[in-house]
Amino acid sequence: MALVAGVDFGTLSVRVSIVDSSRGRLGSATADYPLFRKEEDPDHATQRHEDHMNALVAATRDALAQAGVSGGQVEAIALDTTGSSVLPVGEGMQPLDDYYLWCDHRARHEAALITEVARREGLEAIQWCGGVYSSEWGFSKLLHWLRHNPAGCARMVSAFEHCDVVAAVLCGIRDPAQAPRSVCAMGHKWMWNASLGGLPPEEFLVKVDPLFRGVRAKLAGRYATSDQLAGRLCPEWAARLGLRPGIPVPVGAFDAHWDAIGAGIREGDVVNVVGTSTCIMAIAKQVDLVPGVCGVVKGSIHPAYYGIEAGLSATGDIFAAIARRAGSSVPELSKELGRYRAGQTGLLRLTWDNGDRTVLVNPELGGVTLGWNLTHSAQDELFASIEGTAFHTRVILERMAEHGVPIRRVINGGGVPQKNEVLNRVYANVLNKPVLVPQDEVTSLGSAIFAFLAAGAFTSIEEAQDALCPRFRTVDPDPAETAACERLYALYRKLYFAFGQPGSEAVAVGEVLPALRRIAAERRAATV
Repeated sequence: MALVAGVDFGTLSVRVSIVDSSRGRLGSATADYPLFRKEEDPDHATQRHEDHMNALVAATRDALAQAGVSGGQVEAIALDTTGSSVLPVGEGMQPLDDYYLWCDHRARHEAALITEVARREGLEAIQWCGGVYSSEWGFSKLLHWLRHNPAGCARMVSAFEHCDVVAAVLCGIRDPAQAPRSVCAMGHKWMWNASLGGLPPEEFLVKVDPLFRGVRAKLAGRYATSDQLAGRLCPEWAARLGLRPGIPVPVGAFDAHWDAIGAGIREGDVVNVVGTSTCIMAIAKQVDLVPGVCGVVKGSIHPAYYGIEAGLSATGDIFAAIARRAGSSVPELSKELGRYRAGQTGLLRLTWDNGDRTVLVNPELGGVTLGWNLTHSAQDELFASIEGTAFHTRVILERMAEHGVPIRRVINGGGVPQKNEVLNRVYANVLNKPVLVPQDEVTSLGSAIFAFLAAGAFTSIEEAQDALCPRFRTVDPDPAETAACERLYALYRKLYFAFGQPGSEAVAVGEVLPALRRIAAERRAATV
């Protein structure tokens, strides 16, 4: 028997779980931290390092109390975070600013410039991250910071992803050159690729902007997968957390990647980690490059496989925004959604409210809803938005399959599928595949699995998954619903590429609104 702490830093809170290798999760706790946005700039999203660390202390101590165990019994701690959440640091790993959170899109112009120069210069690394660089990723965010903080440029010693900062801090590492660098974070968001010599060359970065001069050297460090140690818990942070000093801390990773591990991912699975946004995760021994995804990185999810990441820039956030505008809540609006049928609303929603992460990789897009009439409600829009996120997910899965990613099972992980059965039903019908839903929450379970590996409690990820991952329940597609979804998806896919690509010409969109009305009338008649 072994006890570990698994930590998951989400967008608005941190969850700490105390997990037993035989009995599973014994207790867990969360602690919130603020997200700073600006009304005058909807692209702005930041958080403070100090808030994260204070929340970690509170949640860890509360989780120990909930589990009824002593911190001295915990044999390892592992931590995942959101990403790309970027922090410039000075001497001694001191933060120079707040984190540019993953959902901060201020760097869209910098991202477009990186893409332009990469294509012009024939940079091979850009192909490994889908062919388009994103405003959600590291280099674009760092360049935006450098351009807008001239006084801080000279003080910047390095920049880090959140998962690497928190691991370094817990291990007492104060020299950036000795800090761990997660292959997961740097591979998917910074174009790091071992087979290409690591990060993009200095010459390329300087062509993007002279402010990048010397940055490549500043991003040096110990690049490693999460089966390696970042270090051991230092006495200072052991005392603050109530744990034993010297326990191992593995190299961190992103929350969605470890959520996939916690959901029991195997080759042939796709895990939709559905939360505020959606991350779509898959692993493969061998895979082609996939245009438009967030990267194909060896070792990013499972150290022995290529990890493939894609996703939607907003999912739960869209549902919450609809409810907020209606003066309601998502649970309240969802109460009657079980009676809705595919296409019944007559609405078709392109869920680009926070831009497109995959496959268009375009932060300039905005949400589009077609088919409004005078009687539509917020509840109708919520159901159409669930359908829209499912249609977008299907676009992504088709792109992945076209380029050699095996998809035999679809698993709906993350927090939303645990609370919203309508979403699971809609996804099964839209994807025309059984959707597997973990019977228990998996958040922070992936962290616990890597902590167990660090503690030597299991010999492999698969052994730990077999012992700890919850079983699935299956949501099967309904043939009548699937048939309606096929008609809707044909319209959605046409509009997705016609509206979403700069320079594209809208193709036969005049048929869309009449088709939506026909489908809605047929579906309403069928439910009478």
